[in-house]
Amino acid sequence: MGIIWSQIFPPPPTLTEVNLPSQDGKVFIVTGGYSGVGFYICRILYRVGGTVYLAGRSEEKALEAIAKIKSLCTPTPPEGNIIFLPLSLDDLTSIKPAVKRFIAAESRLDVLFNNAGVSSPPRGTSPQGHDLQFATNCLGPHLFTQLLLPILRHTAGATPVASVRVIWTASIVVDAFALETGIDLAELLQKDAEKSRNYLNTKIGNWFLADALASQIGADGVLSLVQNPGNIKTNIMRHSQAFVPFVLGPFLYAPRFGAYTAIWSAFSRDLKIDDGGKYILPWGRIHPCPRYDLLRAMKGEEEGGTGVAAAFVKYCDCQIEAFL
Repeated sequence: MGIIWSQIFPPPPTLTEVNLPSQDGKVFIVTGGYSGVGFYICRILYRVGGTVYLAGRSEEKALEAIAKIKSLCTPTPPEGNIIFLPLSLDDLTSIKPAVKRFIAAESRLDVLFNNAGVSSPPRGTSPQGHDLQFATNCLGPHLFTQLLLPILRHTAGATPVASVRVIWTASIVVDAFALETGIDLAELLQKDAEKSRNYLNTKIGNWFLADALASQIGADGVLSLVQNPGNIKTNIMRHSQAFVPFVLGPFLYAPRFGAYTAIWSAFSRDLKIDDGGKYILPWGRIHPCPRYDLLRAMKGEEEGGTGVAAAFVKYCDCQIEAFL
């Protein structure tokens, strides 16, 4: 209970827009960047001179967000840039074109923020027939990341070890409500499964994907982490039952605090390549005592684990294979 309490009432952030060094010359992608936490991640990165690709499905919303971010940086605009990247994570056919567009424009990628996510959306399935939360929160980011691995590796080859990073997004529900087995894959694949259970499964899945990626790409100097942004007041709860925002309201923080968790995950010098797969808590600290059952799920049976995470990642690999 103590670790959950510390996520509800975290210690003050230590890395913010006030002390984040210049990111001039570096390139970033932020999915879901035109609202909530993603908006503030983009704003912070732009203010410190980074080139930021704001990835999302709505060009109108993205351009409005970009204009607002730039207006907040006057009268002395930074040296960086912020650019819209069309991307619909729920539709796997849209992801490769987005990656090709990015690679045609850039020769490096320093940090990929897999920030976008949905919770309890009204419509149930993606264009490929998957649960919409599973598609948007897991399959889309997984495919997007795999297609970006060549440019991430290339960038890592010319930069200090662990400075190139992939940041995944989980939730406090991982600590509070996860099954002892981690993910119930059969439950996640049911089209009519209870939405809050599927949301939980996708957030655990993000940790499993982050851990698997750390094993896949850590030797190349790329650091993969998962983070709980914190209890943030954003529109992700817009589809929840009416009482949920009312009950949680007193415990919610402004979106900029969630951005601080992501910024610490992306830039903290305390993090090393051996920290790959670790879980970051609000507003920037390594989880001191992750749940044993979930750690066990990320180990194979030969290591005394259950192999649940590997089975989940294998299933995701199969679903994205045709779109690589």
